[in-house]
Amino acid sequence: MLILPKRALTILSLGLLYSCAPSYQSLHQKAILVDTHNDVLSQVVMEGMPMDHNLAGKAHTDLARLKAGGMDLQVFAVFCDETYGPGRAFAFANAQIDSLEATAQRNPDKLQVVHNLEQMREAVKAGKIAALTGVEGGHMLEEKLENLDHFYKRGVRYLTLTWNNSTTWASSAADEVKGNGRKGLTEFGRQVVQRMNQLGMLVDLSHVGERTFYDVLETTTKPVMVSHSCTAALCPHTRNLTDDQLIALAKNGGVVHLNFFSEFLDSTYNQRVKAFISKHQEDITALEQKGVSGSALRSALYSQFPQETATLNPPISVLLDHIDHVVKVAGIDYVGLGSDYDGISSAPKGLEDVSTYPLITKSLLERGYKKKDIEKILGGNFLRVWKANAAVSN
Repeated sequence: MLILPKRALTILSLGLLYSCAPSYQSLHQKAILVDTHNDVLSQVVMEGMPMDHNLAGKAHTDLARLKAGGMDLQVFAVFCDETYGPGRAFAFANAQIDSLEATAQRNPDKLQVVHNLEQMREAVKAGKIAALTGVEGGHMLEEKLENLDHFYKRGVRYLTLTWNNSTTWASSAADEVKGNGRKGLTEFGRQVVQRMNQLGMLVDLSHVGERTFYDVLETTTKPVMVSHSCTAALCPHTRNLTDDQLIALAKNGGVVHLNFFSEFLDSTYNQRVKAFISKHQEDITALEQKGVSGSALRSALYSQFPQETATLNPPISVLLDHIDHVVKVAGIDYVGLGSDYDGISSAPKGLEDVSTYPLITKSLLERGYKKKDIEKILGGNFLRVWKANAAVSN
């Protein structure tokens, strides 16, 4: 029998422990990965760029890169802004759902639109990406509860009560901070929440004002979600949640999904951007003279100076810091991922598109998160809340 010295035994034990530890790749593949907010439908697909094409360099999202990122359940946001008034908003929302369904029909081996947990599990088991929809903005109801029922029948499983614009029945964070109009839910707003509870549709509180947030918690009988927001303690912003809101969310049994937008993660990001823009005023003027404006102007400017723009984005550690903060304040059961890809102009370094989710799993392991807790963050917490809402009460 071979007798090894104590030091050799210690080294051997550590080696065996390391070899038995799950690799981030295997853990990522095993976990159910859920992202609760992606804007590719309104921002890319409706502009004539199908996401079953290679959209690298044009968008954050396409089917091939979603698969490469290990995506299991992607919630696609159905979005339009306040310029889509009555007679347009509801119709445009339906057109986006039509586009998603058409994409799935063209790619039956890659993408499956699902309406419930059982269908989601079947899709994942078959190696497909499960696609769910959430409507981002209560103005798309056009003041009609029957439109809420219509969306549910079409497979929509969450409604963000407001976007940046308030509705007549719920106030947004942007408007509450500005002091625009009344705050909170009206009686009709409470009816919307109650009907969502009855249907089994999740109430999404991203974008809503604090008064609306607490009015909803007083009204709902089901856990709520926050589909794409961050923490105000680490980055003060009207779109982020205070610690009191995080605690209230945990008491409700809900979950907050963290947005990847640099501006919501890093309080110093805007300062770097302003300095960059100030430095390149002549280049901006030249682009404007060529007719380039809006978001296209910033994209063109960034592409001219890739080395400089690479320094603007924060490190991935800032996203992990927000995860840590939610866990510290609310608990491990109340945090998930809601990237806002194709709805944001900047993400942390390394998270440039939907193929990069494994890096989050790797980073969580490096921070010492346990396997079961990582699985909760990647998707388990959302699935718990979805299941709790699916138990309809009508």
